[in-house]
Amino acid sequence: MFDSISTEYDLLNGIMTFNNHKRWKKNILNLAKKIQPKNALDLATGTADIAINLGAIPNCKVIGVDISEQMLNVGRKKIIKLGLATTVNLETGDAEHLNYKDDFFDLITIGFGVRNFQNLKGGLKESLRVLKPKGTLIILETSVPKNIVVRFFYSLFTRTYIPLMARLFSKDISAYNYLLNSAEAFPCGSEFGNILKSVGFTKIQIKPKFFGSSTIYIASK
Repeated sequence: MFDSISTEYDLLNGIMTFNNHKRWKKNILNLAKKIQPKNALDLATGTADIAINLGAIPNCKVIGVDISEQMLNVGRKKIIKLGLATTVNLETGDAEHLNYKDDFFDLITIGFGVRNFQNLKGGLKESLRVLKPKGTLIILETSVPKNIVVRFFYSLFTRTYIPLMARLFSKDISAYNYLLNSAEAFPCGSEFGNILKSVGFTKIQIKPKFFGSSTIYIASK
């Protein structure tokens, strides 16, 4: 599915979030800089925006993993253009079955990808496995605003504007219907925080963004 939307994904992501996604991803970078990781893993990396941002951290080797080879190809072109090929490496892989040893990464990031896990707890446990003790997990994910008024406008936006943009710019409308429906169904806020806790993560922080339409979660091993 993601292969079919790889070429227009960055454009539509910007249109649908009014480019706020770039600011939220910079928030992740700022949090990561405080950690100063030596080895970072960006899961569901897509076209590698977060992995590329992490490449700005001195002495940090970054691996981006995604199941979609076409999305990775878009990311690789961006990495080469930015001269980050020796720092950021993209690999095809499944976030729920990682080919890395236990306790390997200082930092794991997941941007708008955890809701696509087939087995949510299984995927999070796999992240926990490859994360070093005292390592940090940072997740950026869509969420549904709690405020009733904000939620009304959020629903209006997601059910009218986003489908319209998808029809105008995308060749695969079904992919965006999936993304929309999965965003609305995904557990968010404290509910997702409890899931992180249930699989073994600690020190969980929840930071809503843009009236609660997206949320950054921070957790430790």
